[in-house]
Amino acid sequence: MSVSPADEQLARSILDWFDVDGRDWPWRASRDPWVVLVSEVCLQQTQVARGAVYVERILDRFPQPPDLAVAELGELLAMWQGLGYPRRARNLWLAAQQVTETGWPERLRDLPGVGPYTEAAIRCFAYEEPVLPPDINTRRVLARVYPAGAPDHGTFPLLGERAWAWGQAVMELGQTACTAKAKCGTCVLEQLCPSAGTEEVIASPRQKRYAGSMRERRGTLLRAVTDAGATAWDSDPEAAESLVTDGLATRGGTEHELLLPPR
Repeated sequence: MSVSPADEQLARSILDWFDVDGRDWPWRASRDPWVVLVSEVCLQQTQVARGAVYVERILDRFPQPPDLAVAELGELLAMWQGLGYPRRARNLWLAAQQVTETGWPERLRDLPGVGPYTEAAIRCFAYEEPVLPPDINTRRVLARVYPAGAPDHGTFPLLGERAWAWGQAVMELGQTACTAKAKCGTCVLEQLCPSAGTEEVIASPRQKRYAGSMRERRGTLLRAVTDAGATAWDSDPEAAESLVTDGLATRGGTEHELLLPPR
């Protein structure tokens, strides 16, 4: 089965646009699976421009898995402050230990914290396999641009030959122009896309309110622990217990303190 001329033109236009206007993030220069893993973990549920600072900071300090594997989790948690969802940091730390001990697994989802999206991202952005990472951005672009079904490397070999660029380009288009409420006037596909000019909003699931939430309480307590090495358990026992359950902190010997976790 071959791709239609119109669908081929759409795909080529996306690739041509990315070749010229794709943002120059430092991690895009690498095909190292560790660089890809760190960047993907840091950027989950985070705006790229905001998360980029953390990606560079963490890779500067821990350029390869063994560098993080021998570090204290508390050091990474301190660097993670402000990024949110600190369980991601612990999973990254555990993944570094596993890769250091046994190498990269054939089944990437065997790594702590790696699910279908992150596995596909590593396969596409590190190994250049023809796998499109399934996140809200890529799904939204394909749904709008190819309402009858998108081509893949089987129907259009160029998408296999340029798997890395295709994955990055579709994701970038979803982040910049083909957003929840499409900015068709700024999109390279405005004259070609069958959905151009429509008002449909395709948004990510709305996150729960942060202010006053358990997420905020946990973040406040964890920040106090990473800043001082310990804080009072009784300042927020419920949040303290949840941090201990997630392996992000430990209860002190006197049981009145919350401490950084041991190795």
